Amino acid sequence: MRWDNLTANPADSDRPADHAGPRDRAAPATPGDPGEGPGTGRPADAALFGADAVTTRTFDTPEFAGITFHEIRARSIINRVPGASRMPFEWTVNPYRGCTHACVYCFARKTHSYLDLDTGLGFDSQIVVKVNAPELLRRQLASRRWQGEHIAMGTNVDCYQRAEGRYRLMPGILSALRDYANPFSILTKGTLILRDLDLLVQAAEVTDVGVSVSVGFTDPELWRTVEPGTPAPERRLDVVRTLGEHGIGCGVLMAPVIPFLGDHPDQLRATVRAIAAAGATSVTPLTLHLRPGAREWFMAWLTHHHPHLVRRYERLYADGAYAPKWYQRRITRQVHDLAQEYGIGPTHRTSHRRIPPSPPAPASPEPVQLSLI
Repeated sequence: MRWDNLTANPADSDRPADHAGPRDRAAPATPGDPGEGPGTGRPADAALFGADAVTTRTFDTPEFAGITFHEIRARSIINRVPGASRMPFEWTVNPYRGCTHACVYCFARKTHSYLDLDTGLGFDSQIVVKVNAPELLRRQLASRRWQGEHIAMGTNVDCYQRAEGRYRLMPGILSALRDYANPFSILTKGTLILRDLDLLVQAAEVTDVGVSVSVGFTDPELWRTVEPGTPAPERRLDVVRTLGEHGIGCGVLMAPVIPFLGDHPDQLRATVRAIAAAGATSVTPLTLHLRPGAREWFMAWLTHHHPHLVRRYERLYADGAYAPKWYQRRITRQVHDLAQEYGIGPTHRTSHRRIPPSPPAPASPEPVQLSLI
């Protein structure tokens, strides 16, 4: 897929644009190098975007320093998951591509190469924004061809990353799903989801709504280096707690469990204890996997920060993107035992709890004149 397949001419949203997309020209870099950060490479050549299809913006605020946003009008917003995927859902909505969370292990990095964008710093700092996502979703939900299947969000990049604070695409998306009573789920590391709490509660009254928060560990030093653009783990657990207080049960995807850095029994215990204290309805562990695109970036980070672990990783992941079954089973067993100890149970990570409609308010009684004696 390239930009001409992703974008639509603003004058005709059903016609593909005739322009090729951008090519990120930032020089290769190693994550975590001193003095390095988003935007250190040269910006992409705007002439390659096709001016009528893509608008490129930067914002002069500290929050978005070094970040370039490529605003497009997408041709479609409901995407079918490839049949060969391991994902337990069939349809997704992704209003963004690229992610300012800058997680060094993110499996979605490879998808940036489909747009001729860099999968390292480019993935962290070149963000594609589908500005017409809410209106496009509403139109597709209204189509006779759409059968109201479950839609998963946040499964590629986080729909509540920092860019959402500026572009505010999710309120329109949630409103459309609510209005068509279409079941959906959200996976996020972002605390910004609480901005849309009222919409989530409204949607849960008419359809199945599932929310999961990703918290793989609570170690502050590990968090600062591998997930530098995300809210702290304790802030994410505050989201779990707040959603529960408003009647929306929230599970935790304990991901990733990072071998040799976040898998010590004491670390696993501390994380599961914190998840239980937040009131999570479930905890599902997922061991780090290193697909192409993510693998190269993560290993560069590992070489810089933990060079003594490089050979151990090469052996552990010698057979591909996933850790050996024996390692995955060991982590799963440990986490499930801890979950049972702390009173939370494992469940399928896409399951969700139906929130019953609010009961009608009782009828007001007829006014009665009270006696003073």
